[in-house]
Amino acid sequence: MRILHLATHLNMGGIGRYVTNLAKAFKKKGHTVFVASSGGELERVLSDEGIKHIYVDIRTKSELSPKLLGSYKVLRRLIREENIDLIHAHTRVAQVIAALLSSREKVPYVTTCHGFFKNRLGRRLFGCWGARAVAISEAVRDQLTGSFKIPEERVALIHTGIEMERFTRDVLPGEKDSIKRGLDLGGEHVIGTIGRLSPVKGQEILIKAARKLTAEFPDIKVLLVGDGPDENRLRRLSTKLGLDGATVFTGSIEDTARIIQAIDVFVLPSVAEGLGLSLIEAMASGKACIASRVGGAANIIEDGVTGILVRPQDPDDLAAAIKRMFKDRQISRSFEDKARKRVIKDFSIDDMVFKMEEMYSEVIGSR
Repeated sequence: MRILHLATHLNMGGIGRYVTNLAKAFKKKGHTVFVASSGGELERVLSDEGIKHIYVDIRTKSELSPKLLGSYKVLRRLIREENIDLIHAHTRVAQVIAALLSSREKVPYVTTCHGFFKNRLGRRLFGCWGARAVAISEAVRDQLTGSFKIPEERVALIHTGIEMERFTRDVLPGEKDSIKRGLDLGGEHVIGTIGRLSPVKGQEILIKAARKLTAEFPDIKVLLVGDGPDENRLRRLSTKLGLDGATVFTGSIEDTARIIQAIDVFVLPSVAEGLGLSLIEAMASGKACIASRVGGAANIIEDGVTGILVRPQDPDDLAAAIKRMFKDRQISRSFEDKARKRVIKDFSIDDMVFKMEEMYSEVIGSR
């Protein structure tokens, strides 16, 4: 198959990692893969794998942006010259362009829905979902079939997979302590999260929860991995709560498998979450995990079995869960073991690629 992935960008984060992981895996299976986007830090990953990246200036959130016309012309020529069999779109703008290209060039397209969507008129009238809409979690699937009335047979539930061997490998003696020292994270009470620094990711709740635990755990540290528009506000909040020296901001880090090792308890404090890729990675890494009871995160963690679910936007509930993890090592070790088994079973990239390949073949064969 000759596949074109289309995304707004290839920045660090869920969508960028999803696209690059999928492209790499399909190339290894012998397919020809192209990726078109406005570029980003992960463009280098494609280059290292010998996957062709086509630059198109679609870094916009507007479905009516004039940028779409120029990108449409470039991609139309690519589809003809490279005899593309299928287009896979990963953002709303990419979906609109894919719909136009598909209509003109008679090439089928599919979309991946990486999160939840506002029920706007444009989406209701011009869904641009493609021959199949991939839902990355049960919660996303339910929104697509419920709020947007997409027929169930057109929605494919395919969990996001991770390169399992990167996260399940044995940690070398002293490796965790070495990583902690490099980040100036002493002690045994590091709570951390990975994600874009924005209000929807809930890092503010994590900082507030940490403040409530400082009396009992004076060496507590908060590790925030990622960048985004909320960084300055979060830094001011840390200072205001007396956690200025206890909160570590790393910026975006590509090697999440390594940075996760510095964390004692992983927290996903999101206000809303389509799935929670970093949560899956942490569970695969054998970390005790806590997440807000929202969206896809609530589909991943079985409360009290593979981790703890807490009320969203509730620092008190989160603080209590963190305290339980720190105090009861027997229960946290039980969570770690069962969580790792859960993600190995249901969230491997091999399983994701198998299901995706099957869906691609079905769509291409029925055009």
